[in-house]
Amino acid sequence: MRIALGIEYDGTDFLGWQRLSHGRTLQGEVEAALSFVADHPLDVTCAGRTDAGVHARCQVVHFDSVATRSERAWTLGANSRLPPDIAVLWAREVDESFHARFGAHARRYRYVLLNRPIRAALDARFMAWERVPLDAQRMHAAAQAVLGENDFSAFRTAQCQARTPMRNVHSISVTRLRELVSIEVQANAFLHHMVRNLVGSLLMIGRGERPIEWMAELLQGRDRKLAGPTASASGLSFLGPRYAAHWNLPEQESA
Repeated sequence: MRIALGIEYDGTDFLGWQRLSHGRTLQGEVEAALSFVADHPLDVTCAGRTDAGVHARCQVVHFDSVATRSERAWTLGANSRLPPDIAVLWAREVDESFHARFGAHARRYRYVLLNRPIRAALDARFMAWERVPLDAQRMHAAAQAVLGENDFSAFRTAQCQARTPMRNVHSISVTRLRELVSIEVQANAFLHHMVRNLVGSLLMIGRGERPIEWMAELLQGRDRKLAGPTASASGLSFLGPRYAAHWNLPEQESA
């Protein structure tokens, strides 16, 4: 039996998604909880591995089990064993051909900045802080240069293990709501640190340090050393992947 799960988590106190031989990881916690419910060891596969400190609104995973459990039992049983900073939102029995990673045709991220002179006391774990006033309209205009299928070498970490730097950005927006500036981006997939590196360059444009056209120049130049610094992990949340409607996953994960 193959089960898909939707999971939310606060990534602040984790070393990232991927299971490690040392330290606290999200995969390790999730597998331990689900193995207890199944009464046998199991492995989970996620839609997109998140880095240390990055959060998820709906990470999707799948796993195989010989245990007979209802969708409700998987959800409640796992949550009874998970720490407070991880929660299973839903469970669905799916066909064995479903794959959380390879079946996703899009992934969505949101980066949130508190833009004011004073740092946050509330919600500081879920946003980055920028004290210099940002022009969100300039940032939005600059961001449109990365739409479509492109070589994102300029926004790729040196440790990235992806076979190709080509990615297809479906949409990207920068909006302001009072003191909060949000960058939302959807693509078929992302390179390691790609969103945080995009944000780091957009911040330089928002502060007026670089012109709007700079984003297009960076993309075409394909040189990571010329782009802005990597933005902090705290502001980044994985909103979730998208799958074909025939998998009958919750509406927010289907398109």
